[in-house]
Amino acid sequence: MIVTANPSPAHSTPAPNPAATLAYIHETWNTLTRSMTDCHSLVDSKVTTRPVLYLPADFTTPDEVMKTAEHCGVTIRRLPRPIHKLGDVMPEEMGENGLLYLPRPYIVPGGRFNEMYGWDSYFIILGLVADHRAEMARNMVDNFFFEIEHYGATLNANRTYYLTRSQAPFLTSMIRAVYEDPSAFSSRHEADKWLAKAYEMAEKDHATWMRPEHRAGNTGLARYYDYGSGPVPEMADDSTYYPDIIRWLLAHPDQDHGFLEKSVEHPDEAEIERLRRTSCDITRSAVCASAVVKGYRLTRDFYEGDRAMRESGFDPSFRFEAFSGATHHYAPVCLNSLLFRYEEDLAHFAHLLGRPQDAKHWSAMANRRRVDMNRFLWRADQGVFADYDFIHNRSSHYAYISWFYPLWAGVATRSQAASIVHHLGVIERPGGLSMSATNTGLQWDEPFGWAPTNWVAVAGLDASGYREDALRIARKFTATIDRGYAQDGTILEKYNVAAGDSSVHVLTGYKANQIGFGWSNAVYLKMTEMMHRAAGSHAAD
Repeated sequence: MIVTANPSPAHSTPAPNPAATLAYIHETWNTLTRSMTDCHSLVDSKVTTRPVLYLPADFTTPDEVMKTAEHCGVTIRRLPRPIHKLGDVMPEEMGENGLLYLPRPYIVPGGRFNEMYGWDSYFIILGLVADHRAEMARNMVDNFFFEIEHYGATLNANRTYYLTRSQAPFLTSMIRAVYEDPSAFSSRHEADKWLAKAYEMAEKDHATWMRPEHRAGNTGLARYYDYGSGPVPEMADDSTYYPDIIRWLLAHPDQDHGFLEKSVEHPDEAEIERLRRTSCDITRSAVCASAVVKGYRLTRDFYEGDRAMRESGFDPSFRFEAFSGATHHYAPVCLNSLLFRYEEDLAHFAHLLGRPQDAKHWSAMANRRRVDMNRFLWRADQGVFADYDFIHNRSSHYAYISWFYPLWAGVATRSQAASIVHHLGVIERPGGLSMSATNTGLQWDEPFGWAPTNWVAVAGLDASGYREDALRIARKFTATIDRGYAQDGTILEKYNVAAGDSSVHVLTGYKANQIGFGWSNAVYLKMTEMMHRAAGSHAAD
């Protein structure tokens, strides 16, 4: 269906050694640690080489930040006003993009991603807890509380150009991972006091997803949405991405979906003004200005979908039409599963805090979401939960790993879970679970497998009673990481699960396979923990 690159032929590599993989992971937490007193933390290879650090408008500059500024040659600035919700301050108001201050150290994913990310951090926190680094795990959750208080929500990451969007909502799962680890607190009294603040912050963060812009039409469900407009600034270091999309759409007109806009290479003032309404502002964005091929540009609607796709974390795939340019037109299975789990967690926290009315409220919200998910997302004819296009009132037929999110979230009934598990073979490969069954050449599609989604599926299978399936996939995916480490001497953000190794060749959009890598490290630890627990159980039998 879609042009793609073939994986390179296998080469002779050293024998995989799980002990070597584990040793690398234990050490890598230190190399991935960042803080506001570390010059390396302030660098952003995606946008600029000049470090700028932004503080909240009403925040006193800490002494250590002043010392960092002097030592690292950093410009310290304040945001123009207090922020209460996403979109209160737009990135273009600042002039120069920069890092947003966080008070505690944190772990970054690795590679070009040199900041604390929203959904990456959930998996990283699981790994930190598994590796007995509870203090750092708690630091990261405390940093999210700071984001909610001062930047309006948990952010895609702590850069100014992310002030318009959040990311897949895993906050309550992060809170549970820390709260339920006894080593994170000196006493239960301290833990309960922390939980009371966590509950308040999670409640405010949940409100982000209840805003009108995040509603998926009249479904009662949520969608991904970014409050910015035009192409995203963080693609400034990939000047071919948007032109590549235009070229592909011109070559595949049946896949356009209204994403292309006819214009001219060198517009006059009247055309520039028109493009501000129908595409993007070429006078304010160099990325926008360069996104033109043979007189064609991308529409405003495409850019809205492109931004929403980035809030999902799956950037890019063909899950929501070509290059996921229609993401904002869908009620996604993943997001609504996560919000169901979020609301269930809030009910649980309310019970622990002795707030029965609150618990009743959150349980009712979760139950309403379950009803709406069954109404709009459950496809009885296919036996899976599917994304729903609420603009055209139709279900998606795109096979995707998000099928397994309802198992992880606990929203699937026993019969639904059995039906979903029956479809494992659609995306199961020799090296783990593929993102989809469609090879598009994009990183969040076939044949690529990613640690976070493999873990969600494995944990969901395990929680639903399909432990042998969970263990089989865990063994496959950890073996893939072991082979990749033996070949590359590092751990990467994604893998070729069809080949069962790190031979990744992406057609366009984030072509490099980033090293580090936070969530791959973490999921390897969690899967290894699961396999050891199962081995111990069998030995006891």
